Amino acid sequence: MKNRILVTGGAGYIGSHTAVELQNAGYEVIIIDDLSNSTADSIDGIERITGKRPIFEKLDCNDFVALEALFQKYEGISGIIHFAASKAVGESVQKPLLYYRNNLNSLINLLDLMPKYKVSGIVFSSSCTVYGEPDQNPIDETAPIKPAMSPYGNTKQINEEIIADFIKSGADIKSIILRYFNPIGAHPSAEIGELPNGVPQNLVPFITQTAIGVRQELSVFGNDYNTPDGSCVRDFINVVDLAKAHVIAIDRMLGNKSDDKVEIFNLGTGNGLSVLQLINVFEKVSGEKLNYKIVGRRGGDIEKIWADPVKANTVLGWTAKETVEDTVLSAWKWQLKLREKGIM
Repeated sequence: MKNRILVTGGAGYIGSHTAVELQNAGYEVIIIDDLSNSTADSIDGIERITGKRPIFEKLDCNDFVALEALFQKYEGISGIIHFAASKAVGESVQKPLLYYRNNLNSLINLLDLMPKYKVSGIVFSSSCTVYGEPDQNPIDETAPIKPAMSPYGNTKQINEEIIADFIKSGADIKSIILRYFNPIGAHPSAEIGELPNGVPQNLVPFITQTAIGVRQELSVFGNDYNTPDGSCVRDFINVVDLAKAHVIAIDRMLGNKSDDKVEIFNLGTGNGLSVLQLINVFEKVSGEKLNYKIVGRRGGDIEKIWADPVKANTVLGWTAKETVEDTVLSAWKWQLKLREKGIM
């Protein structure tokens, strides 16, 4: 058995896929999640895929007393992967205090406890939103950090600074910061996938729920951007590819494969795809005609952004491998599985 890894927000979308890859790599996984935007059913899915049930505790990272009790209960946690956060750009514009409270306090509590319980490193789930509206694409890790377009993006910027400042102060920990572009898709087994509570804030679950009749119509926010078809352009990355990067990051951090105390990597495919192009891909692979309409722009949205993943490819040794067609199809199969189970 390899090291014991704490995965915060591990019942959620990216967290559950990462737990699968960690267990497949031999790590012992402890998941904590308050289930505010996830379901404990994903724990069953992880077990069905890997044949091993991760330890699960329902817990809010903002509850310092409960969090410390967890470190006391499960001794020997070697590393943390921190996903737990509120994550919807649009909602963050409407509810900024919720985002600052959830996203900052949870990280601060974890960092506070790490030296005391001899946790050697933390992989932080960051975002390409830290680059704001970029001057040019694709973006590598040397691109300037711009003023955030949303409170959500700002929390990612601030959290990166908190990690760097804490380590600079002499804290004996390491960190790898992973700046995601746009994760989509589901596990090929269709045992886990993206299932937000309530109305989806992300594009692909809204697409699949509209196609299957849960939602009446998909709104495309703006068709007057300076892009080939007027809709926003993103770098859509397969969630399993993304999850595998976290295992490589944990291996690198715990194996002391770098002298740097803080490392930053962009995780993307290197290709930009517009919202309307993604809809076309979905219609092609699913055979379903999607009911959508163009509406006004949404506050906080970036016009176009995609990654230069060369550093992740060469230094981290990670590459996004899945095609967008297979990725979108995996999301559709997940939606069909939910319907088959009578969930949605």
